[in-house]
Amino acid sequence: MLFKAVKYAVATEGISMKEFVTQAIELRLKFQPGTASEKPWMKAFGGLPQLEQENRKVNKVIAEEFGRIDPEDWK
Repeated sequence: MLFKAVKYAVATEGISMKEFVTQAIELRLKFQPGTASEKPWMKAFGGLPQLEQENRKVNKVIAEEFGRIDPEDWK
């Protein structure tokens, strides 16, 4: 599932898999968990815990839709 999403992003952005992974790692290293820079809006607005369940639903729908993408369409 994750690999399909990466392949889709690479094809959409027109970059190599190596470049995509490099950018993802660089981004992850910039935003270490537990730091204010991870989620800048947290400082101003908080975590919005009342939306946690809704966010899970949205993420589930997104994941399901990516699962339906035909790999042949990426070629």
